[in-house]
Amino acid sequence: MVCFQARYPGPRAASVNELSNVLGNPMKKFINTVESLLDESGRGFALAHADIVRFNPEPRYMARIAPRVPGKVALISGGGSGHEPLHTGFVGLGMLDAACPGQVFTSPTPDQMLAAAEATENGGGVLFIVKNYAGDVMNFEIAAEMLDCPHETVLVHDDVSIPEHQGMGRRGVAGTTIVEKIVGAAAETGMDLARCKALGERVVRATASMGVALTSCTVPALGKPTFEIADNEMEMGVGIHGEKGRERMALASASEIVEHLTQAIDGELKPAKGQPALLHVNGFGATPLMELYLVYDLARQFWDQRGVSIVRSLVGNFTTSLDMAGCSVTLTLLDEEMIRLWDAPVHTAALRWGC
Repeated sequence: MVCFQARYPGPRAASVNELSNVLGNPMKKFINTVESLLDESGRGFALAHADIVRFNPEPRYMARIAPRVPGKVALISGGGSGHEPLHTGFVGLGMLDAACPGQVFTSPTPDQMLAAAEATENGGGVLFIVKNYAGDVMNFEIAAEMLDCPHETVLVHDDVSIPEHQGMGRRGVAGTTIVEKIVGAAAETGMDLARCKALGERVVRATASMGVALTSCTVPALGKPTFEIADNEMEMGVGIHGEKGRERMALASASEIVEHLTQAIDGELKPAKGQPALLHVNGFGATPLMELYLVYDLARQFWDQRGVSIVRSLVGNFTTSLDMAGCSVTLTLLDEEMIRLWDAPVHTAALRWGC
């Protein structure tokens, strides 16, 4: 979704005035140049989490450093940057073996996936976890065709804001975190490639998400908001790249907003009374945790009233959209195996427990 590559003044951080002169739009970001942003950020991430990951700058990927048992399935994911901590923040024990970050909102290239696979494959084959976007799907397919080891793919398509069979189908959004955690834990226990794939697809079928944006986001290379939205409007069903949602609506109360999100998810999954579930409220990058927990409270009330048993929760910024104000709600219907795998130890930059 990057529209063009602009060369900013550097190497020091560009001021608002300098960016305004270059792009004609004021933008405040901590950057030196568009070209150096991902490498500088990747190096900083790897230095900050040197006990968990190592950074390979060319081709760009982040790999775990925790020892792996021979025969373990290697889990690899990736996508455009700008959604952090997805996916690099989920590299580590109990989740991903590697993540391939593309340019902002742009798919990584096949050589990145190939290099990550070669660096992490350990005799058990490779499982790609891919969000359903045309560029991601195409490039992961190209990489898979070039691999000379067993490999499979799990396609995540949890966004219920658009019809299932429209265009490329439903987008992969915040439910990706749930898939990566549960399948990552399974791979850590020694589950084989075919069973990891089947498990991932089961989690995808049991997961539904929907988001809402209060503001747009600003891609550094573009230098201005991706879309225009009035102060009294919200984009219901927005995509994580700022794609058009289900409906442009008048700004409403939190209760009304959450009602829209939860009704859509509930109508898709149709959970039975007593069904165990995981409730995930995800921030898009610029919404305070105070508001995200308010959204969680309202969503929890919605499903409590319908007899759905929320047994696991996750609240915070996990699948972001740069500096967008907004959030998404995700519900995953759980069984005993999924609960056990969700609770299994994990040690990544963004998720860690049991270690």
